Amino acid sequence: MNKNYFFSIFLFLFVICFVVWQLNSHKVPVQSNKLTPFRLALDWTPNTNHTGVYVALAKGWYKEQGLDLRILPYSPSVSSSVLVTSGKADAGVSFIEDVVGETAKNNPLVSIGAILQHNTSGLIILKESGINRPKDFDGKIYGGYGSPFENPIISEIIKKDGGTGDFKNIILEIGAMQALETKKIDFVWIFSGWELVQANLDGIKYNYFPLIKYGIPDSPTVVFVATPNKIKISPELLKKFMMATAQGYEYARLFPKESAQILIDQNPKDTFPNLKLVFSSQEFMSKNYVDKNKQWGIQDVKSWSGYSQFILDSGAILGGDNKPVKKMDFTVLFTNQFLP
Repeated sequence: MNKNYFFSIFLFLFVICFVVWQLNSHKVPVQSNKLTPFRLALDWTPNTNHTGVYVALAKGWYKEQGLDLRILPYSPSVSSSVLVTSGKADAGVSFIEDVVGETAKNNPLVSIGAILQHNTSGLIILKESGINRPKDFDGKIYGGYGSPFENPIISEIIKKDGGTGDFKNIILEIGAMQALETKKIDFVWIFSGWELVQANLDGIKYNYFPLIKYGIPDSPTVVFVATPNKIKISPELLKKFMMATAQGYEYARLFPKESAQILIDQNPKDTFPNLKLVFSSQEFMSKNYVDKNKQWGIQDVKSWSGYSQFILDSGAILGGDNKPVKKMDFTVLFTNQFLP
């Protein structure tokens, strides 16, 4: 009885040791679920331009693509474009002006998807100011953001309306609408999907001048960007990123209320002091992410050539030699290859 018992124990241990030896000798591969890190730089603090990213993150769609998405903290001291061109971010949220400007300085950027396919920005003034058309901006105070593109673009709008294009630009130290309401400035450049929504919620009486109605060619408002080098060496990585991102924006387009809540839930509690603004803004954005019967993110030469040439003609784009750049191949500034 005891002999049989000890023999059974010995046999059991022998079988276990044999199996372990077999596994080690044949080097059976172990399946790995390790995710690939992907760093995304935002252009600003989280807002409804970024909703699709946070939706895809919350839904696990980046993980489904094998990506560990890491959203880099926004810093006013370094732009998202610089983080991308310096290799500190794999992709970023940026603007057409930055794509043109950085490319002119031999720090090329490529737009890999348009968040908004049209320009939804414009100039706003208080109704009581008596300003009724762009030429009335002559001699007024503009609240600026420090971009070299602002003065030439606004000046052109004024000139096209019969003005001289001369105005004073002071850099904003407080919010755009706050500066306007306290009359520190006369007019400011805002986005319809955020500040204009805020003005409506606050009951502010204003006049608003959409850029595309005053001689400025239409273009994508906000875009995702990467470098040509990243596109060359990591096309599959960017494809996976855009696949998940497109899912996020399609969901945000169809379900604005749910998506706004996700944006709120995915960020620290103090990120959005006015929750009603987030929900109202998302309603606007969801209607403007993409044209009816069109694919989210899609771009074309027409939308990239008109406005890009306009800002080149303004003389605001300087090359590496610090001289104005007047010509550029616009077809290399964007690609649709990573869209689903």
